[in-house]
Formats: sequence, structure tokens, C-alpha cells
Amino acid sequence: MTAAAQDVITTKLERTFDTMDANHDGYLDWSDYQKLADRYIQAYKLDKNDRRARALVNFCQMYWLELLRHSGVDGDRLTKDQFVTANRLAVIDSSRLNVTEGGGHAIFDVIDVNGDNEISKDEFARFLRDVWKSDAPDAMDMFAKLDTDGDGAISRQEFIRVVREHFLSNDPDAPGSLFFGHV
Repeated sequence: MTAAAQDVITTKLERTFDTMDANHDGYLDWSDYQKLADRYIQAYKLDKNDRRARALVNFCQMYWLELLRHSGVDGDRLTKDQFVTANRLAVIDSSRLNVTEGGGHAIFDVIDVNGDNEISKDEFARFLRDVWKSDAPDAMDMFAKLDTDGDGAISRQEFIRVVREHFLSNDPDAPGSLFFGHV
């Protein structure tokens, strides 16, 4: 008999690790998070003093420190297994940082270029193309799944819900399970 299937949250976190490991050395460190923040800042042509850029960088710094705190390691880098464990603990411990809310709002504010409190199809396509370097043909299908009320835009509430699902839902069909491809 084969081993039990891996849980969906672990699969999603492992994909996140693989996407974040910018130099493909099998570890994540602060430089990987700095590169992620820089990708947003460059893709959206934000001045480093822009409040959205500052909020995103601050969130990334706090998130990284929370991962280190929850990892149980003495060093400044995490293996994939350590990253998964640290994320699972950091997302449920909101005593210092609410990862899903803080990150979701900081990212939403950058993606919502026109500030109308919604992410349009064009804004979402830009996010996928310019930040995540994804031009997968089914990428816009993801938009329709994230737009749960079907009004043609992803509201802030829909986006935050999707971020929560990414970290907390074991449902492979939940919209939050789609960020790095269907589980």
C-alpha cells in the first residue's frame, strides 16, 4: 500500500518555497524575501519611499522574522521542511503578526494600482506577469475563481479570503489553493 497522500497545505507551502528560492540553493533566507519585495517594487515602478513599498518591505521583514522565530533553528536560513513547519506555526500565531491579513492587505494595496479597492483583470494579469513571471494560458481562469461573487473584479475581502485559504485550507479546490497552480 502507498503512503497517505500529503496534505494540501504542505503541498502549497512547498510550492511557495520553490517559487521563493530565487537562487535555487534549497534554502530561504532574508535575501529571498528582499527579492520578492523588490519584484513588486520594480514591477509596479514604486519609489522605495512610497507607503505601499514601505508597507510591503516591512511586512516581508516581519514575516521573515516570524518564520525564523517559529522555525526552531539558530541560523538565518530555512530548509523546505523548516519553512513548512515555521509557516504552519506563524499563520496560526497572530500574537505579533497576522500573516494572512498583514500580507494580504500589503500585497493588495500594491496590485490595486488605481486605488479603487478592487483588482481588475488587467491589474491581476500584470501581477501574474510582472511579479510572478507567469503567462500561463489558464492564468486568467484563476481570476474568475478568485472573483467569487462574479462581479468582474477581486475585492479586498475576496483577496484576503484567498490568502487565508492559501495558508489554512486543505481543500484543493479552494480559490486559495490556486496561487502556484492547481494542487
